[in-house]
Amino acid sequence: MVEMTPEQQQEPGKLRIYIGAAPGVGKTFQMLNDAYLMKHQQGVDIVIGLVDFHGRKETADQVRDLEVIPRRVIPYQNVKLEEMDLDAILARHPNTAIVDELAHSNVPGSKNRKRYEDVLELLDAGINVMTAVNIQHIETLNDAVNRSANTVIRETVPDSFLKRADEVVNVDITVDELRGRLRAGKIYAAEKVEQSLANFFRKGNLNMLRELSLRVTAEQVSNRAAEYRRIQGLEQAPIPEKVMVCLSTRPGTERLLRVGARIAGRLATNWYAVYVTKPDSKEAQDPEVRERIQEYMRMARDLGAQVVSLTDNNVSDALIRFAQQENISHVVFGQSVRSRWDILLRGSVLNRFLSEVRDVTVQVVPMHKVERKVAGRE
Repeated sequence: MVEMTPEQQQEPGKLRIYIGAAPGVGKTFQMLNDAYLMKHQQGVDIVIGLVDFHGRKETADQVRDLEVIPRRVIPYQNVKLEEMDLDAILARHPNTAIVDELAHSNVPGSKNRKRYEDVLELLDAGINVMTAVNIQHIETLNDAVNRSANTVIRETVPDSFLKRADEVVNVDITVDELRGRLRAGKIYAAEKVEQSLANFFRKGNLNMLRELSLRVTAEQVSNRAAEYRRIQGLEQAPIPEKVMVCLSTRPGTERLLRVGARIAGRLATNWYAVYVTKPDSKEAQDPEVRERIQEYMRMARDLGAQVVSLTDNNVSDALIRFAQQENISHVVFGQSVRSRWDILLRGSVLNRFLSEVRDVTVQVVPMHKVERKVAGRE
C-alpha cells in the first residue's frame, strides 16, 4: 500500500473530463496537447497512465516527450492483455495523470472492475486526472443513444462520476467535418467507413449527440458556478430563464425536443416537456398514439427535461397556467399543419398563448405532415 502524506490525504485530486459527441472529434488529441503545454509552460509533473491511439498517427504524435507509465500485463484465458498499471502510477505519484477511455471495463483480475474506478482511486490519492469519454457512454443518456444510433453501448460511466468533475471540456467539431474525417480514414479503417456513415455517423444521430454534449457541458458549468456561490456565501444568480417544450402526439415532435434541449443548453438552465391531455380525449385510447407520446417523454427525460403531464379540458389554459406559474421565459411550439379555416373555426393554442402570455420568447418549429388518422389535432 502506498503511504501518503497528511497533505495528500486531505486534498483530493482535481478531475478534468474531455467530452465529445463521437469517436474522432479530437478528445485525446486535445488532452495530450494540453498536457504537453502544462509540462513545458507551467512545469507540471505529468504522466500518461494510459492512452489508446486506435491507429491514429496524428494523435500518437502528440505524446512527444511526455512520460509514459508502462502498462501492466494480465494473463486472461490463455492470452496476455494489457491494462493501466494503477499501482505504478500511485507509487510514482505525479501531480497529474492522463487516463484515456474512461468507460473501459478492465480485464478480469484487475484491481478495479472499471477504469473510472481506477480514476477515483487516483483522485483519492491526491493525483489530478485528465480523462476523456464520448457522450454516449454517460449512463442516463445510454437509452437515447441506443435508439438513435441503433446500436448497443455496453460500457457506461455513472452520472455521479461526471458530477465529480472540477472541469468539463467539450471538444466539438461540425458534423460535416467529422464525417469528412471518417471518409479520409482518420477515424476507422477504410472497410468500416461506409457502414459507419450509414449507421452511427448518420447526420441526424451526430446532431443529437452534439446537442447532448453541449447540454451536459452547460449543466456542469452552471452547477459549478452555483456551488461556488454557495460556498463563498455569495448571492445566487438572478432567477434563471426556463424553457418549456409543448409536446404533441404528432410525428416530428422529437425535433421540438432537440430544439428545447439546445436552447436550455445554451442558457445553462432547466427545461420542461409539457403534455396536456383532455379527460375525454379519444386520442388517448389509440395504442399507437399512446406509444408515441411515451416515446417522446422518454426522449425528453434522456435529453435532460423534466416531463410534466397535465389534464385539462382546455389545452391552451393548461399551458398558459403552467408557463405563468413556473416563470417560463422560452417556449417551443410545433408549427400547426391545420388549415387557416380550421384555425379560425376552432382556435389555435399558439395564437391563444401569444395573446395571453407576455415577456416570453416563442420559437415555432416546422413539423412533418401528420398522418390522416390523427390529422386536425392540435
